[in-house]
Amino acid sequence: MPMLPGADGPESTLPARRLSELAEQALRCTTECCGVGVTVTEGGQVHPAAVTHPDLSGLVSAQLRSGDGPIPAAQERGAPVDAGDLLHDDRWPEYRALALDSGVRASVTLPFRRSGLTLTLTLFSFRPGTLDDAGCGPAQALGDLAAAGLVRDRHYRAALTELDHLGEALRTRPVVDQACGIIMHIVTCDADRAFTLLRRVSQQSNRKLAEVAAALVQTRGRGLEDELTALAE
Repeated sequence: MPMLPGADGPESTLPARRLSELAEQALRCTTECCGVGVTVTEGGQVHPAAVTHPDLSGLVSAQLRSGDGPIPAAQERGAPVDAGDLLHDDRWPEYRALALDSGVRASVTLPFRRSGLTLTLTLFSFRPGTLDDAGCGPAQALGDLAAAGLVRDRHYRAALTELDHLGEALRTRPVVDQACGIIMHIVTCDADRAFTLLRRVSQQSNRKLAEVAAALVQTRGRGLEDELTALAE
């Protein structure tokens, strides 16, 4: 299953295997379909697309590059875009020429929007007028399930990241508290003010808060008296 780079060429953070499986499943369950392309955009970023055959790579990548074609149109409208017979459809000249050169006469692009994520499922056919009912067939159900699954994956990854951050915070809390105690002694301030000063030192030195706290505890604040006093003023 070929994977195409997005417009900006980033490495995908989405499950590429799921996109590939979606394309293959849609191909198998849609009569007269000769190939399928799947794209995902999230927050304006275009992730690598999947196609069931290398010959379709140009059809998909040209649209992502130019922003013109059934895929961009479906992304913008949030509704299916049907090209029933590209021999007589001149809406997208570049896409039309590439499609006809590949033997593709018809296509339909189904968009699926979920929580800032847009997935498109494009079905291609060698014969005109053969994909008219694709928008209410199995491909529609597959796209709905896949889009919902990708959003769940994103929420799961975000939850894991948050847990990592919380774990790091718990591990470094004792050191941060010690550092704040040293700052309180040096500049004669309360705990909230001491934490604010510690954070400012972290930002100005472009170092993690935990690293600054550990260094301050190790030196007992020696060498930072003037800087902390100036920040406190």
